[in-house]
Parts: sequence; C-alpha cells; structure tokens
Amino acid sequence: MAPGPYASFIVTSYALVAAVVLILILWVALDYRRQQQRLRELETSGVTRRSGRNAADIR
Repeated sequence: MAPGPYASFIVTSYALVAAVVLILILWVALDYRRQQQRLRELETSGVTRRSGRNAADIR
C-alpha cells in the first residue's frame, strides 16, 4: 500500500494538531500550578475564599 499524493499534507497536519494539543495541555498544567500558588499566597495573607463560609455566616 503506497502513500497517496497527499500523504505529506496529512502527516504534517496531524503532527501540527498533536503539537498544538500538547502545548495546550502544558499551558493548562502550568496555569493550574500558578493559580494554586496564588491561592496559597492569598490565604497566607489572610484573604479567605467566599466558598469557605457557611450559610449561617452570610446572614
């Protein structure tokens, strides 16, 4: 089975898509770590999360 005339285009397209998906995964993972660090810094400085309060605290 010989590759068709568009084989290089198809292989290149798949490689580019794989690279973009990998870059997006890395970006999300790094941003997650950055956000977790920022939350730790805020909590250390005394800022608390609104979701951490009870319903009784709101009234």
